[in-house]
Amino acid sequence: MTGRMKAKGVRLRPHLKTAKSAKVAELALADNFGGITVSTIAEASYFAEAGFRDITYALGAVPAKLDALAPLLKDGVAVQLITDDTEAARRLNARAAELGLTLDLLIEIDSGLGRGGVRPESEAVVEIGRVIHGSEHLRLEGVLTHAGHSYRAGSVAEVKAVAEEERSGLVLAAERLRQAGLPCPTVSGGSTPTAMHAENLEGVTEMRPGNYMFFDLDQVGLKSCTVDDVAVSVLATVIGHNRRSGTLLIDAGALALSKDMSANAHLPDAGYGWVFKRLGRQRIGDLRVDEVHQEHGFVKGALPFDALPIGSLVRVIPNHSCITCAMYDRYYVTEGGERITEVWPRINGW
Repeated sequence: MTGRMKAKGVRLRPHLKTAKSAKVAELALADNFGGITVSTIAEASYFAEAGFRDITYALGAVPAKLDALAPLLKDGVAVQLITDDTEAARRLNARAAELGLTLDLLIEIDSGLGRGGVRPESEAVVEIGRVIHGSEHLRLEGVLTHAGHSYRAGSVAEVKAVAEEERSGLVLAAERLRQAGLPCPTVSGGSTPTAMHAENLEGVTEMRPGNYMFFDLDQVGLKSCTVDDVAVSVLATVIGHNRRSGTLLIDAGALALSKDMSANAHLPDAGYGWVFKRLGRQRIGDLRVDEVHQEHGFVKGALPFDALPIGSLVRVIPNHSCITCAMYDRYYVTEGGERITEVWPRINGW
């Protein structure tokens, strides 16, 4: 991803909400400018303590969150916040004044996802920009969007179309701010599918993909990667054979794997994850986790019961690595899936 962004003339500000690990961040930031993206204040504090000092907090900012962010800002950590509302900007300015802070704000743009942000052609872009620029304790940093609707694309061609929608929307919003005499140094986009497939990033200054660090079955289905690129798996134990129902039971269920079934839109046999041999990168036939209860996973397919006795270990490649990893407090780095070489902690919570 670093090489791809450099080739496009865009800086990479990786989103650490997927990995939530300083060790992974060190790898992702190698040969990059050093900025990161986070989605919780817990992440911001954790990464700041680990030495990452340029952070975009990519959720809509509210005044109540400033008390927790104040120690970072007063310690010299650069934290960019986002907003899509004039009244929210005014309230942020008032609270920043009370705390003795000056805040850098990005205007959130809706480039098609329909979650948060204002449309790039709307009058709200300039209105919000003027409120921020005219506020004593706010600085207008630029515009930001997340093309999360790329995950719903049915083909690489559709992802490329979303990537262009993301780029053109950001550039339009930035141009409108500049035409109004307002600053817009940062033009920030990013999702893993659009970062992987975008053909043109002209006018964009940075991209913020995150899932690419690990990948998952959803990204395999979107053709962002192959299954050999998926870096995380859940190690599970075979705890039962139910030959009556043609089911193998494992001790990885809804909590261990999550209930995210997003990959099934692209891979109809994804279930809750594909089942692999403990060592290496070989899927066991067509096995998939077909159903989950809290701590039970129901594996179906052409089941080799004799080859998978009770007590044997398998690996499940998840649908959505971001959500699956959220249940764990560490990563076991392995060599060939067998020998543990390192243990990397991660931050959870908010």
